[in-house]
Amino acid sequence: MTPAARLHALITLLTEVETLARPVDAVTSGWFRARREIGADDRGALIESLYALLRHRARLGWWLERLGHAPSPRARVLAWLMLGEGRGIDRIARLADLTESERALLAALPAGAILHPDMPLSVRLECPEWALAPLQARFGADFDAEMAASLVPPPLDLRVNPLKSSRDAVLRQLRAQGLRAEPTPLAPLGLRLPGRLALGLLPGLKTGEIEIQDEGSQLVAHLVDARPGARVVDFCAGAGGKTLALAAQMQNRGHLVACDLNEARLKRCAERLRRAGLHNGETRLLTSETDRWIKRHKGSFDRVLVDAPCTGTGTWRRNPDARGRAPDLGLDGLVALQARILASAARLVRPGGRLVYATCSLIEAENEGQVAAFLAANPAFRVVPLAEAAVLPAALGAAPTLTLTPARHGTDGFFAAVFERRTDAA
Repeated sequence: MTPAARLHALITLLTEVETLARPVDAVTSGWFRARREIGADDRGALIESLYALLRHRARLGWWLERLGHAPSPRARVLAWLMLGEGRGIDRIARLADLTESERALLAALPAGAILHPDMPLSVRLECPEWALAPLQARFGADFDAEMAASLVPPPLDLRVNPLKSSRDAVLRQLRAQGLRAEPTPLAPLGLRLPGRLALGLLPGLKTGEIEIQDEGSQLVAHLVDARPGARVVDFCAGAGGKTLALAAQMQNRGHLVACDLNEARLKRCAERLRRAGLHNGETRLLTSETDRWIKRHKGSFDRVLVDAPCTGTGTWRRNPDARGRAPDLGLDGLVALQARILASAARLVRPGGRLVYATCSLIEAENEGQVAAFLAANPAFRVVPLAEAAVLPAALGAAPTLTLTPARHGTDGFFAAVFERRTDAA
């Protein structure tokens, strides 16, 4: 593609992302499938530019509003070329036919200086208003640093499937391809590649030797401690990222049930299990968090993972489009839903069994607040300290629950707590 054609494609892609109420990865995947003539290099450059625009959406919108210009996708892209990439008007004009109003807009923008002292805190840190107070309360003096870390593009983390290969073997393969792969510092089966790359360079994805999974997500699955021969439930399985990790922990022995309310996601989960050579799992479509299947299987599982629906504030560096989507139920409504899901899933745990509650949120009400409320309402359960729950790196400390953040750990933001049903509980 010529630079001008690439710019036009970027504006078209951003328009589709802003028009469709779907996650950006789903939109881009469909957009490129319909345009297979776009080569890998151009595709990578377009995605990189798109994500940069999404990470600076509030700042670009602030500048456009300040200068009285409509925040259209085209205006955002042109403003980014000036503010984010430091290109001058003449260089931009060689890529696009500028109108007089666009020239005036660009002339009023400072090249390469997207920040401005008049920006409110929520704009400067790209933190939406609905999340500002909860995250400030959560991080205190570290708030600015955590928000800055959430704007840094993440690396590509992989999890090795131990039933098909080993971390050392996959590491050698990746390095032989000239890829700068390194073991993840915290997760025992993780590998890390800097930045984005064409997934076609990773043949292990097709053979099931590796899966794409953030190191933080890998650690949450590790905390479940799903053992060979156990009976395990992944209560909110989605497309099965953690389900795959649990099945591998179980070494294809025992019984794993992946539950969800979305049939399409469960179908994807089943396909991924087959590809990974994992045969000890089944999928279960639920009608709600209180589906009758739960009552019928009360107290019959050794491990239950509840990766609860949440605000997703811990995934902003990976999913920058999520910043612009406030929870449909509101934060209070979402917290209430999480509590109902946790209480219902707890019924599946046998005496002596464990329940793991996790979110990819950094907001206390969804995390520590849920733990306190659950314990108060369920005296048959106790919190299992991390050191007792699983073998974890010393760098994670000896806290009773797991909290991971982009600034402190270089992972997505995650929270997890491990509960155990007392053996003397009725």
